[in-house]
Amino acid sequence: MDTKDVIKALNSLIETSKDGEYGFRLCAEHAQSHQIKQLFFTRADNCSQAAAELQTLVIQYGGKAETEGSTAGSLHRGWVAVKGTLAGYSDLKMLEEAERGEDSALESYRDALRHDDLPPDVRALVERQFQGVKQNHDQMRNLRERAREQHH
Repeated sequence: MDTKDVIKALNSLIETSKDGEYGFRLCAEHAQSHQIKQLFFTRADNCSQAAAELQTLVIQYGGKAETEGSTAGSLHRGWVAVKGTLAGYSDLKMLEEAERGEDSALESYRDALRHDDLPPDVRALVERQFQGVKQNHDQMRNLRERAREQHH
């Protein structure tokens, strides 16, 4: 894998992280439960931190690091589409949106990890972040299931 491809793969994950940060901050602003609000803010910070780690790696590889989310990305479009309606959403609905966002992030990380020839330092970082996204996804799913049970 040449350096240009490595940079491209990393920049794609930066966009994913920035999209997540945007979406989680949006949800945090509208969540009713203090616990869920805190969870969303924490997750937004995690996404921001992930993007910063990836940006550092891009620069180490001599590339220009992406600094924002993807206006073309489906996740970003999804968040923009729900932005106007989040105020009316229950915490359950926001957990569903967040879980959907994490599904998309998992897919982005899986795509990056499909490259067998990622340099070891890049693979190690992407793998670690992927595990974090998986844990967060499971946490969102579990909270969503609990919230759904309380609604029935």
